[in-house]
Amino acid sequence: MSQERSVPKLPRLVLENIYAFPPNRDTLGGTAYFIVENQMNILIDAPPWNETNQQFLEQQGGVQGLFITHRGAIGSSREIQNRWGCQIVIQEQEAYLLPESTVTTFETNLTLSSQSSVFWTPGHSPGSSCLYFSGQAGVLFTGRHLLPNLQGQPVPLRTAKTFHWPRQLNSIRFILERFNYDTLQYICPGANTGALRGERLINHAYEKLASLDLEAYLLSPAIL
Repeated sequence: MSQERSVPKLPRLVLENIYAFPPNRDTLGGTAYFIVENQMNILIDAPPWNETNQQFLEQQGGVQGLFITHRGAIGSSREIQNRWGCQIVIQEQEAYLLPESTVTTFETNLTLSSQSSVFWTPGHSPGSSCLYFSGQAGVLFTGRHLLPNLQGQPVPLRTAKTFHWPRQLNSIRFILERFNYDTLQYICPGANTGALRGERLINHAYEKLASLDLEAYLLSPAIL
């Protein structure tokens, strides 16, 4: 007896003009996001490459920019670029992983639009980076640099594949210096979104980051 195929879920609205896609098996359960802007529509990491998501993106006006937060989030980036001719933005140390694509690289910072910019936060991987959206009182898309724990708090996660743990913690200090309580309201993490119990984002983000004991995290063991 043939089994009925499940219909892929549609992206979910998490904030005005910001959508979250269902976890992507091709990126080990990564969560991609989509910002609909007047200047350009920006896709953050590669979502599942299926007809449901393709039609959704087409209905929103297509993709003008695809930002990759880290090497593990590349997924179907090449297919996305071929479909919409969008630019792929990735930190320069990980651009070699997209040899057949046209990429825009940056070293430390790059402005994408009047409301969106990206910056380098090394540690999880050599080119791990975040995207900051200035709307909605400040939204930070962190990839796997910061993830929710079981309590839904944003934390760094040390694994056996972490590139450089002290640098990852320093990248959090950089975020705390760059932003403040008024400019960073939300974090949209690139994985572990099930810990948010359906929310898909972390509220009061700066306050929660400021409460982290980074010196204690320095001594934490890797999670296998």
